[in-house]
Amino acid sequence: MNRQAKCKTPRRPPPKKPPNSQKDPVGVYLRVRPLVAEDEECCIEVISSTTVQLHAPEGLKVNRNGEYRETQYSFKKVFGVSISQMELFEHVAKPLVVDLINGKNGLLFTYGVTGSGKTFTMTGSPGQGGLLPRSLDMIFNSVGPFQAKKYVFKTDDKNGMEIQCEVDALLERQRRENSLIVPKTPSSRHPTFRDPEIGDMLKPEEAFKADGVDEDSSYSVFVSYIEIYNNYIYDLLEETQEDAIKPKWNGGGTPVRQNTEFIAPQSKILREDQNHNMYVAGCMEVEVKSAEEAFQVFWRGQKKRKVANTRLNRESSRSHSVFIIKLAQAPLDADGDNILQDKNQVSVSQLCLVDLAGSERTGRTGAEGTRIREAGNINQSLLNLRTCIEILRENQMCGTNKMVPYRDSKVTHLFKNYFDGEGKVRMVVCVNPKADDYEETLLVMRFAEMTQEVEVARPVDRPICGFTPGRRNRNQAFKEELSHRLEERGGPIDRDGFSPVNGIVLSLPPLPSCELTDPNDEITLPRLIEALQNRQRIRQMMIEEYNRAAIMMKSMLQELDSNLISKENLIHEHNGRLVEKDKVIHSNKTEIERLEKKNKMQEHKIDILQKTTKIYEDDKRSLQQELETRAHRMQRELSEKRRMEQRMQGMVSDTQHKWEKECERRVNAMQLEMQNKLWVKDEKLKQLKAIVTESKTPGRPDPPPRQPQRPSREERPPTKRSASPSPLPTTTPVRPLHRRSRSAGAEKWVDHKPSSSLDLGTVLQPVIPNAIQVSTPNEKALSKCDRYVLTHQEVASDGEIQTKLIKGEVIKTRGGGQAVQFTDIETLKQELATVQSRKRKSSEGRSGDQTDGPWTDVETRCSVALEMKAGSNMGPGFEHHGITKRRKP
Repeated sequence: MNRQAKCKTPRRPPPKKPPNSQKDPVGVYLRVRPLVAEDEECCIEVISSTTVQLHAPEGLKVNRNGEYRETQYSFKKVFGVSISQMELFEHVAKPLVVDLINGKNGLLFTYGVTGSGKTFTMTGSPGQGGLLPRSLDMIFNSVGPFQAKKYVFKTDDKNGMEIQCEVDALLERQRRENSLIVPKTPSSRHPTFRDPEIGDMLKPEEAFKADGVDEDSSYSVFVSYIEIYNNYIYDLLEETQEDAIKPKWNGGGTPVRQNTEFIAPQSKILREDQNHNMYVAGCMEVEVKSAEEAFQVFWRGQKKRKVANTRLNRESSRSHSVFIIKLAQAPLDADGDNILQDKNQVSVSQLCLVDLAGSERTGRTGAEGTRIREAGNINQSLLNLRTCIEILRENQMCGTNKMVPYRDSKVTHLFKNYFDGEGKVRMVVCVNPKADDYEETLLVMRFAEMTQEVEVARPVDRPICGFTPGRRNRNQAFKEELSHRLEERGGPIDRDGFSPVNGIVLSLPPLPSCELTDPNDEITLPRLIEALQNRQRIRQMMIEEYNRAAIMMKSMLQELDSNLISKENLIHEHNGRLVEKDKVIHSNKTEIERLEKKNKMQEHKIDILQKTTKIYEDDKRSLQQELETRAHRMQRELSEKRRMEQRMQGMVSDTQHKWEKECERRVNAMQLEMQNKLWVKDEKLKQLKAIVTESKTPGRPDPPPRQPQRPSREERPPTKRSASPSPLPTTTPVRPLHRRSRSAGAEKWVDHKPSSSLDLGTVLQPVIPNAIQVSTPNEKALSKCDRYVLTHQEVASDGEIQTKLIKGEVIKTRGGGQAVQFTDIETLKQELATVQSRKRKSSEGRSGDQTDGPWTDVETRCSVALEMKAGSNMGPGFEHHGITKRRKP
């Protein structure tokens, strides 16, 4: 068996409310304040009665992501700078006052940046009353004739209302009046300030009155005024110690202080009543009987509200003010004379008018010390209100069940019941169109647009008491008829049946004594005869009066019958008109339904067009960005093209100069080759001549071989160094010396070498470290590197194989791939320079007679070299020509 935990009060179950699936969105209205200076820059434009557009000021930097682009916001209704206070009240607050009289709750608050006109919208100024004084005036214009006497309705300490009888209310009035101390009139040397009155705020022609007020009920109005300062609740109507220590003036004009100790006002706490509604415990509620009295109470609390002078506003509100109007109503009894003494039949509705403090940035207001703490608390409470609205919207739109943090702030905690379905919620967003407030206005617009997406359950109507309607009018008509008849009869009637005005006898006088003791008695009989004659005369008068009354009654009955017949005819006529009106109403309802369907269809089309327009704008923006990107790319390609043209022109000029040098080198080489051939032939002829001469003179020793005379340095043609060296002799070894290619660097390269490339095996091979070698480029290899080189081989004009290194950069494309942009071409060509032959001395140990033939000694063999070029006829299978090397002089 589970035992209940100790020291824990079980929570009362919430009262069962009738299910209501109908919901209404939060009504959000926008009011634009006029600019102070006409030449000041404006950032808000009213497009229609429901839409405004924000323009970014010229001095504000426009981001590329479009945060400060022109945006439009829609509201239930937009009020421009020329709107009057009366028109604003008629659209915003009048429906809430009508609901208040019909027993429904309402919440109306103003929201905006500091200095945007929130207090003016709520309170107003002399001659231009705001929403609060106009609401009070409409309430008393509507229920004023049906108000109960003072203290008939009495508030308890638990957010409830009690009813007292007329006697208890009279005693309460006498006790309160006797306890009040009448203040003395101050002297002329100490004048008092006159408070503004409701008559100065409103004009008689601007008064409103609600229709359909229940005349069979009695009403009483209670007001209370609180402020939320630094997240603490203070009662502005409570008489604090500060009021008690004010100097009081005696008869001699000398101020007398009763107490000099100052005690700060105590903050109030929030509690929950038996119906789970939040209220301020211990808050003073004043019963008022006129709009002037109610506004005087409001103005008394308004003087205690926390205001301060900042850089943006001379009288900036430093707290959230809440003015609560409670309307208590109870039905009359069956007779229509007194209030029904049943507490369950009492209905209490309230209207909360909230003036929120404006959000502000300390950098703009120049706040210091206490002002910074106040601004921080104000911004924190507004941020919590925004968070609650966001979570409510998310729960309704996404179907989630997140907990709404009402308790994080006193503002949201106090108005928790309204967002849970205890009444209508309306918000007036006040904005200042000047360019300095653009960023704060942008945040306010976003919050207001999000707020109107939250839906609140529609409040249900209060039950009917069950008595016959029209009781008050019937009772009043009965009293008027009774007093009228008394006036016609001349006043009250005495007990003898005589009227003091007309002397009409309504009863017969009594008979005198008729006993006869003496036959000669002549007094009794004449007295009796006279009394009988008097009774007969009175009887005749009564008969005549009766006949006159009967005739009068008959005529009255006939008149009533004729009036009844005429009224029945009038009723029939009115019923016929009502039938016609019902038909007209039915047709109008049908037309309204058709127009509503058409309106919904048009709204749906407008939404589709707006979405299409937004898509087109996005496409246009993306295409413009793509066009700009392509234009930049085209400009870059044009600059690259011009750079390539300049480079190609340089390469053409270099190639032309190179080919000129090559042609000159080839001509010199051909000349040298022909000279070598002639020299070889001359040598052969000399050797042949020597052989012939030797064969003719036998017995003589062979002379030493004669060195061929080489032309002198002056006679030899000048040799020119070529860029491509000629092939070296086969007897000279070549040591490969590797050099660092210009393509080597810190970047990562893609080395593209086709499979058909030939390995020349020379030093002219680039060495590229940290490179990926491929025969066919692919996307994977290109994505890992940022440089690219292509090795291309071709046969030059002189028959040599030259290698071209085509270099480029790997760039990312818009589609996510890679592309190669070529930037340089490096040509590697192999040339063999002409090497002068060295003269080798023959062996000294050999005798002069041991001579070899011309092709057997080392010097002769080394004096002949073979030259072979690619593409020439010096390969295998062709005839090789021996070329004698030129000796070094």
